[in-house]
Amino acid sequence: MSTEFGAASSTDDVLGDINLSGKTVIVTGTSAGLGIETARALARRGARVLGGVRDLDKAYRATEAVRAAAMEGGGSFDLFTLDLASLSSVRNATDDLRGRLASVDLIIANAGVMACPQGVTADGFETQFGTNHLGHFVFVNRLCGLLADDARVVLLSSGAHRFYDVDLNDPGFARSDYHPFVAYGRSKTANVLHAVALDARLRGRGPRVAAVHPGVIQTERGRHMTPDLLAQIMPSGDQPAFTFKTTGQGAATSVWAGVVAGRAAVGGRYCEDCHVAELTDDPQSRTGVRGYALDALRAEALWTSSEQLVGESFDVA
Repeated sequence: MSTEFGAASSTDDVLGDINLSGKTVIVTGTSAGLGIETARALARRGARVLGGVRDLDKAYRATEAVRAAAMEGGGSFDLFTLDLASLSSVRNATDDLRGRLASVDLIIANAGVMACPQGVTADGFETQFGTNHLGHFVFVNRLCGLLADDARVVLLSSGAHRFYDVDLNDPGFARSDYHPFVAYGRSKTANVLHAVALDARLRGRGPRVAAVHPGVIQTERGRHMTPDLLAQIMPSGDQPAFTFKTTGQGAATSVWAGVVAGRAAVGGRYCEDCHVAELTDDPQSRTGVRGYALDALRAEALWTSSEQLVGESFDVA
């Protein structure tokens, strides 16, 4: 596994002159920020990239650079409708993709919402858990039959998982007060646990699954981070300030885990700054992954609970 990359590496640093011709990649959330950069970097190297978005018109206007990169590098880029806050939309999208794709080499589950006001999805789930976890849970699991034997799946998590474990008994805050960042942290822990459970199911036939933390990036996703919310999570005392990444640096770990890193090394793991994160339960740590996020039993419990919530079972092995 390559160890030459780090927090300052960009997508172009990581991918270099890799040729992805003949590879099919699905990236969710390609209408802004990390999703656009991820799609650009992959299409520039010859991949066929399909981007899932809620608003096709907005995404088309925002992705001119992706189409230009695809033309330059011999790849392609197409958009499809996907609203992760609606399981009907998710199922329609996966039905369409299964009908027109022979196989998929990489899925990057990049889309998501962050610290938004309390609300519910079209199916009645708390917005962040429903969008960030359940939407991708159904989307990715329904596409597993398309995965090539050497395929990879990358689920975007966040360092926010270090603050909050999932609450399997109250995922929708029915019995507790809602807090935007608590809900976000729980949903990001769920993303890691999904990676752990899915990797355990798929690795026997070849595909591997990783979770990644992109870092701290100022993108459209953070539009709900009010000064009050920021004050609650900003470091204090002698802790170092956050180091903000560029979009290219933020998307680098996704393409590193999805293309460059050793498959066995990242399977079932949580990655940050283009390396596999170390396990730490130090509450003061600003890096690493919490033990509860990699716990296999907890991952299985979340899988079972998620299947019950969405009303669908997945035999993905």
